[in-house]
Amino acid sequence: MFKKERPIPPELVKLRILNYRTKLTEKEKLQLSNKEKGYAGELEFDCLIRDLDTLVINELLLEFGETFFQIDTLIIFYGRIYLIDIKYYEGEYCYEDGLFKTIAGSEKKDPMLQLNRCHSELRQLLQKYRYNYPIDAFLVFNNPQFTLYQPSPNPQIILPTQVNSFIKKLYKMPSKLSDVHHKLADLLVSLHKTENPYVRLPKYDYDTVVKGITCGSCHSFDVSVSRTKIACKDCGCEERMEAAVLRHVEELLKLFPDIKITTNLVFEWCKVVTPKKKIRKILLKHFILKGHGKYSYFVDDSKNPI
Repeated sequence: MFKKERPIPPELVKLRILNYRTKLTEKEKLQLSNKEKGYAGELEFDCLIRDLDTLVINELLLEFGETFFQIDTLIIFYGRIYLIDIKYYEGEYCYEDGLFKTIAGSEKKDPMLQLNRCHSELRQLLQKYRYNYPIDAFLVFNNPQFTLYQPSPNPQIILPTQVNSFIKKLYKMPSKLSDVHHKLADLLVSLHKTENPYVRLPKYDYDTVVKGITCGSCHSFDVSVSRTKIACKDCGCEERMEAAVLRHVEELLKLFPDIKITTNLVFEWCKVVTPKKKIRKILLKHFILKGHGKYSYFVDDSKNPI
């Protein structure tokens, strides 16, 4: 049972938008590529454990002692907790004398250090709330194109050829849960932070990003606009005008979460040959208008800026 589904990481969402609205550097493109691969690897692992008869919490960002730590997958079994960090690395690596390197000798960040840090901080966080379950931490490499050379096997490291047996082990774990387990899961979900202060994104601002309505499928700016829909000239995808406008409002708020949504702003962002009154009608249908005249803006149903 997935207590918390895995969302698209906010960092990845923003990078995807910036990829077609700005000119990313080669380093930033690599960052986007790595994030895409990492997310794909996590989704693959989710598919393998979706039928587990226990509590699974995905993508937790927690804070303890004024520091943040992130957990890819947390599984609550009857007598213990499994903390799992998923790595979708590709290529040949070696791990020796505490150093994690490519086969060519380029040193990389040691994923075991990250795992052990998460293990320690999760244990302390749970002790704070008087939960003392044993925690087992695992590093899962699930890309079949990954090879790791190490002097001796490490039971915490699950290699691609070991993933299937590891999954079988998970399905055999005792999963008879009590209210205490469910309360623990609820607590961890409630402690999840939505904003990671350590995320590093390319610098951008409203004035420099490219404006214009884009295809919802391939993100091309080469679209034709009719009264009721937009059609992509590159891939042929069609989308209702209302859905396209709402998608672009969401895009605005992903990049600029503090911005106030107005008819003029959405009209300028889309740069589409559609009357402002039509955009306003769409916004009035889905959001609540606050304020009057030139100071008016739209909010969602929870009374927060959309």
